[in-house]
Amino acid sequence: TPVPAGHDVFEEHLMRAYMSHFCEYFKVSWEEFIGLGRYNPANHGEKFSMSILAAKLSQEMNGVSKIHGRVSREMFQSLYPGYYAEELHIGHVTNGVHYFTWTDEVWQQTYKKAFGEDFEQQQPDASHWEKIYQIPNEQIWKNRLTLKRKLIDNIKLKIKRDLTQRHENPTVMLNSMAQLNEETLILGFARRFATYKRAQLLFTNLERLSAIVNQQDKPVIFLFAGKAHPNDGAGQDLIKRVVEISKMPEFIGKVIFLQDYDMTGGKLLTSCVDIWLNTPTRPLEASGTSGEKAIMNGVMNFSVLDGWWAEGYQEGAGWAIEENRTFENQQFQDELDAEIIYNTLEQEIIPTYYDTDKNGISEKWISQIKNTIAKVAPQFTMQRQLEDYYEHFYNKLFVTSEKMHDDGFENAKKLVNWKNKLKQSWDKISVESLLVPDSSSTPIDFGKHFVAELVLNMPDLQAEDIGVEILMGNKTNGDIENITFKEELESVSLKDGKVKYTCDFPLEHAGVHDYAFRIFPKHPDLKYRMDFALVKWV
Repeated sequence: TPVPAGHDVFEEHLMRAYMSHFCEYFKVSWEEFIGLGRYNPANHGEKFSMSILAAKLSQEMNGVSKIHGRVSREMFQSLYPGYYAEELHIGHVTNGVHYFTWTDEVWQQTYKKAFGEDFEQQQPDASHWEKIYQIPNEQIWKNRLTLKRKLIDNIKLKIKRDLTQRHENPTVMLNSMAQLNEETLILGFARRFATYKRAQLLFTNLERLSAIVNQQDKPVIFLFAGKAHPNDGAGQDLIKRVVEISKMPEFIGKVIFLQDYDMTGGKLLTSCVDIWLNTPTRPLEASGTSGEKAIMNGVMNFSVLDGWWAEGYQEGAGWAIEENRTFENQQFQDELDAEIIYNTLEQEIIPTYYDTDKNGISEKWISQIKNTIAKVAPQFTMQRQLEDYYEHFYNKLFVTSEKMHDDGFENAKKLVNWKNKLKQSWDKISVESLLVPDSSSTPIDFGKHFVAELVLNMPDLQAEDIGVEILMGNKTNGDIENITFKEELESVSLKDGKVKYTCDFPLEHAGVHDYAFRIFPKHPDLKYRMDFALVKWV
């Protein structure tokens, strides 16, 4: 996460007090050890970051959603100078949730009966979930009302206990409980109260919100729950503000804050409300999993397209606030997002929920529930997540580990020796000659070949030790940006430690092209260039 609070950093004197013995254990100097936790190892003013330490000592890195993978590449790009964020080895596996833990028993029984005996062992298989369309609307609605009654009974007990303990006005308690009804549209917002989660967004325009929740024939209830870190004063202030609003006459029983948020309370909310509301500041939501828990129970999401929801959202299966920001100014963006929330509630969510037939069932709402279960839920099970980790990371790491362990770590020793050789010889690499087209006098026509030749002086190195590639794109301040083409050059060894690198390819993109040549180390056991990120530019 780009949120600073998500990364532990420590002063050097604390590291010395508690970690100095690791130098002897790993047989490295203190400067080498402390440098492992810094972007710039030589910067003594930089604190030791556990995140940077993990990045430098890990073979693989991944974000926990597609957007988070991109954000992570941007965050850690400065660890790998000479490489662009989009080139980094950091991938992603989107989080999932454990089906048996977070799916209410009511739904588990429904799924087991409708989806078949194989379903529980094949949770990511969408063909099972599509059988939800065969279940009668009446059964879907019955499940939802059963769970909402369970939620309401629990809330009434909590309200009575909490308000009695706080010696609140009995009228507040009675009026709050009187509003609770399983037929009422209920939205939930429950999570850690950090400022980037924007719990305050709903209260941007209290007059507008009052009109929304107080429609006689279409009542709406918002349930809030969560805790702030003991040192997060701003988060605590958000909770205080929610409680203050819940006591205003127009919001009693319409905006309810539930105390003592815990795992049990979280499960109750994610399985029992009608809509799961999530409004993080883009792009600070790494993944989020509470909304994933909700969809397992036929609860629709209404969320910013960030984290997992940017991948999960489909039209007709919940509601979304677009991913891209309109304003750089956060206050303006907050006001716009609040307006979108109000409009969506007034024009789409509330009318859909209350558009009921003679049996009190909204076919449009049931359609949203079925689409959510069939099209979104199978993507976000823990079983799918684990399969992704095995496929993209664990199995490959096992093969690499076996190779490095073989013959008494012989391959690992060879790789270390090669790296040491490269380090000693890297500064000796120089350009002997460079032949490129003179496009300043004669433009290269579209489709014609770009031919270049680069000769390097490489004492003590072989052609297979060094790679050269050409990058084309747009230059800003002398640096290539927005890479449009990349190709590695072919090498031919010459005499006296010289190696010739050549390329010959047709130009398939019209326009003005800036280009540069990048020199880098090559080794068959070097999985990623970032593992040994030495770079020279020509």
